[in-house]
Amino acid sequence: MADAETTKNTISATHLGTGGELHQTASSPGARITTNHGAPISDNQNSLKAGGRGPTLLEDFVLREKIQHFDHERIPERIVHARGSAAHGFFELTESLADVTTAKILTEIGKKTEVFTRFSTVAGGAGSVDTPRDVRGFAVKFYTREGNWDLVGNNIPVFFIQDAIKFPDLIHSVKMEADSGYPQAASAHDTFWDFISLMPESTHMIMWAMSDRAIPRSLRMIEGFGVNTFRLLNADGVATLVKFHWRPKLGAQSTCWDEAVKIAGADPDYHRRDLYEAISDGAFPEWEFGVQLFTQEEADALPFDILDATKIIPEEVAPIRVIGRMVLNRNPDNFFAETEQVAFLPTNIPPGIDVSEDPLLQGRLFSYQDTQLSRLGTVNFHQIPINQAKGCPFQNFQRDGQMQTSVPKGRANYEPNSLSEAGEDGGPRAAPKGGFRTTAVPFEGTKARIRSETFADHYSQARLFFRSQTKPEQAHLASALVFELSKVSLEHVRLRVLANLQNVDEDLATRVAAGLDMDLPEKAKAAVEPIDLDPSPALRIVGKYPETLRGRALGLLVTDGANGAIVDALKAAAASEDAKVKIVALKVGGVTLKDGRKLKADAQLQGAPSVIFDAVAVVASEAGCAELLREGAAIDFVKDAFGHLKAIGHTKEAQPLLDKAGVEPDAGVVDLGSGAEAFLKPARTRQWDREPKVRILA
Repeated sequence: MADAETTKNTISATHLGTGGELHQTASSPGARITTNHGAPISDNQNSLKAGGRGPTLLEDFVLREKIQHFDHERIPERIVHARGSAAHGFFELTESLADVTTAKILTEIGKKTEVFTRFSTVAGGAGSVDTPRDVRGFAVKFYTREGNWDLVGNNIPVFFIQDAIKFPDLIHSVKMEADSGYPQAASAHDTFWDFISLMPESTHMIMWAMSDRAIPRSLRMIEGFGVNTFRLLNADGVATLVKFHWRPKLGAQSTCWDEAVKIAGADPDYHRRDLYEAISDGAFPEWEFGVQLFTQEEADALPFDILDATKIIPEEVAPIRVIGRMVLNRNPDNFFAETEQVAFLPTNIPPGIDVSEDPLLQGRLFSYQDTQLSRLGTVNFHQIPINQAKGCPFQNFQRDGQMQTSVPKGRANYEPNSLSEAGEDGGPRAAPKGGFRTTAVPFEGTKARIRSETFADHYSQARLFFRSQTKPEQAHLASALVFELSKVSLEHVRLRVLANLQNVDEDLATRVAAGLDMDLPEKAKAAVEPIDLDPSPALRIVGKYPETLRGRALGLLVTDGANGAIVDALKAAAASEDAKVKIVALKVGGVTLKDGRKLKADAQLQGAPSVIFDAVAVVASEAGCAELLREGAAIDFVKDAFGHLKAIGHTKEAQPLLDKAGVEPDAGVVDLGSGAEAFLKPARTRQWDREPKVRILA
């Protein structure tokens, strides 16, 4: 007979339906977690592996059921990375890796390979905005001569979790809360930080997600990372470990947090529009493609495990070797047919490239294929034009299925067969030479649900990242944590995050606690005491990107009676540096300049706030300035530009507008009478020295 406690749990977890069947309801405290078929689960934190560092096993039905159910939660929108923007282009290899791989895409110098690249946010739905604080997806489909290669990564080189079995939990926590359906595309809420506070392994990723990397200026200005560790295999079967990198030629650049929020209101499609217009205008975005190569012996000597997706190898330890470039030069012809229907699979890898035993990657190898079956509704999604192998034919004995569009001929639909001996087409055969090979990696240990002890240091690299940032970036990161945690209503969650942060940096934890007006709790006990790693300046953004106007946008607010020569000089100087200039006016019809010319406006003031520009100038007459003083949007135009650390150029007649907006003189506020170059020099970067004057940071 069941004891009273068991009976109590059973009754609270189920009730009888009208036909006597059992229906699940909310479980009681202490109830066991089970599979969908009722089998109790002994470990919900680790997938089943062949030893602590071995590959994940196909027999892990708990992992497969959990991820498969998660993959099918949305129809047909992607569960994550739903909001995307994409473009066609090409990849060109500039340096061969023939010594470490047989993959033709990485050995044939000068050959251009067609690519399709999709950028995305992670947390929001397809109808969310472009500029929330979020990770950005960076997925590239190479149409190689040896089949499609999908390098599916992010603009951040690490991830929140070490094992794929935790991915559904992570995304459930960051998505809209289950009872209320909000917030959308935001991590500043109870459930996300509750999960994070209980998962110390997420600490390093949180440093990146709270940094300026998570609020990029443009998709053309984000870095890309393969995140997981992969292998390259040469003709002799020798394996080399590799990390993949994309570096934007325009440099990694970001917005200010307040700016990103206001852009969301001014132009929800800001990043999508920016990418589309740049390609339409012939300003083709370009990235360098680089690799970090290292042997197994070199990996074993590192103070962390390269199979742990929450870790990076600093560039100062393993330099990035640039071997190619990617140029995006054509917009999609149809958003749905291409950007929405493109299906990326980490299992799409050509011969000469192989996966590693990274338990996050091992789960991705199953999850992506399963997700595409759900989203696109058929096993034949590879026949959709955007997904078809273009550099080579695809042929096998797979037949039929929903939405089958090819028409295989002959009666051979199995292999092996001997129909060719009878004069018939026997179909394709395996290619022992030149076909895909898996790296021969020895494994030891007992199969078990286990996390390798080499994955246990959760704080050292988080400390490395924070201490590698410039002082402004550290302040932004601390302020982001204050903002996010201020939205968390559960005090014990905030305290737990503060306890974890002390393992990263005591000053950081103190600043965040002060911003929340909370006392620091006792430091969280670390599984492995963090160590001080050498700072990595390569992890910064500020002071690292090129000071150039190329790829940037200048907004010129012009009034009737303004000096046309100044407008002409600014436009010419900006054009010489490949910057875009937009004329903003009170009326979209434009203005009449002092010399009598009619100047057409590109945008009306209320529809073109300064947040959508990298620098602004006010070219006004005395009468025009008087009119601007009565328009709140004009005051905000200047006030926001000053607050977002942008250069502001102005005619002397516009000075009353700057005074009313509270703009104080500094190196980034320039009288246009000094000439166009005097304004363009500070316009090439942000005025970081101004920041303490305009906002209180943690």
